[in-house]
Amino acid sequence: GNLYARDGTPLAVSLKTGRYYPLGASGSQLIGFGERGSGRGLEGLERDLNAALSQGRSFTLTLDPWVQAMAERALWAGLAQSRGEFATLLVLDREGRLLAVANGPPFDPLAPRKDPDQDLSWRNHAFLVALEPGSTMKALTAAMLLEEGAASLATRVEAPMHRVVDGWTIQDTVPHPPSLTLAEVLKYSSNVGISQLAEKIPKEVFYGYMQRLHLTDPEPLAGVRTTPPLVPPPQEWSRAAYANHAFGQGFLITPLHLAAAFASLLDGLYRPPRLFQDQEAKAERVFSGETARALREALHQGLAPRAALPGYPLSGKTGTAQVVVNGRYSREVFTAWFAGFVPGDRPLYTVVVAVYHPKGEIHGALVAAPIFREVAADLLAYAGIPPYPEGR
Repeated sequence: GNLYARDGTPLAVSLKTGRYYPLGASGSQLIGFGERGSGRGLEGLERDLNAALSQGRSFTLTLDPWVQAMAERALWAGLAQSRGEFATLLVLDREGRLLAVANGPPFDPLAPRKDPDQDLSWRNHAFLVALEPGSTMKALTAAMLLEEGAASLATRVEAPMHRVVDGWTIQDTVPHPPSLTLAEVLKYSSNVGISQLAEKIPKEVFYGYMQRLHLTDPEPLAGVRTTPPLVPPPQEWSRAAYANHAFGQGFLITPLHLAAAFASLLDGLYRPPRLFQDQEAKAERVFSGETARALREALHQGLAPRAALPGYPLSGKTGTAQVVVNGRYSREVFTAWFAGFVPGDRPLYTVVVAVYHPKGEIHGALVAAPIFREVAADLLAYAGIPPYPEGR
């Protein structure tokens, strides 16, 4: 059987000489590869769909080869510049269809294979790497607060640059005034502020939202292998653990999980991500449309400068997550994140970028935000959306 993109472009086909990948390195980590000779699927969709493909069944994916190519171009350039270890970028449309699943560094499925433990370029990081989402989670925590009526975007909180919870120190990195509104907590990405506000809702309620956003779901994408999230149950959360979860530390999810959950800020509905054209998916209400709209507006107002495009109201949230190395948080290894909407007011696309272990600059605002901006510019041109007149 063969694999096709949504427009009919062949992605993986069987020839007399073996399996052939017409787009080369584009989408290669998602598509995967098989054993030379036998053709048995070893990685990616070639592995996940191996039984059906070997019986001659073909599949049409939701991937758009143009969007995939734009995503890869921006991601590969940004990854090279940041000197990161690996990176991934997902683009979802309004219905939760995956238009792009980009991974870097690039992988050529027909080149001689290196040691898979040393060379990670074959891996679909978007589905197979569980990471702490860092401050991207603050947008979802804020949505929970609004939905529960526990805070509005104008609610003020005393936010010193650090606070101690159960002997654990929570630090802020971006200097900010000592008192912040929830909207400013998002803008300055204050761990102190969001962790204090989160205490207005019980941890069980917070966890309930995580479940409805499928952040605890071991199989968010039917029929495709993903790494299950690592989220401890709320009865095990100390006060300090809950504070950490409010800003995206202390639990692990894949970039796919984050993208699907973040997309709920489109209109308050969680839509299961889809990769196959004929896949049915039932949307579930998590937030009100009003909560989603207010959050996107706040994320537009507080947008990182390097994510902004003149003439377009983009919207999104940065994240810089410490990574646990040998059992403790590393001071060197971070994941730089950006999750956002293109355009922010009436989104056509949800975009999530993750760069693992960037060197030099480490912050999402400096590493991931420019990659988001590049992709946003390409997507707006592709969708034919002219710049908004001034004063909108």
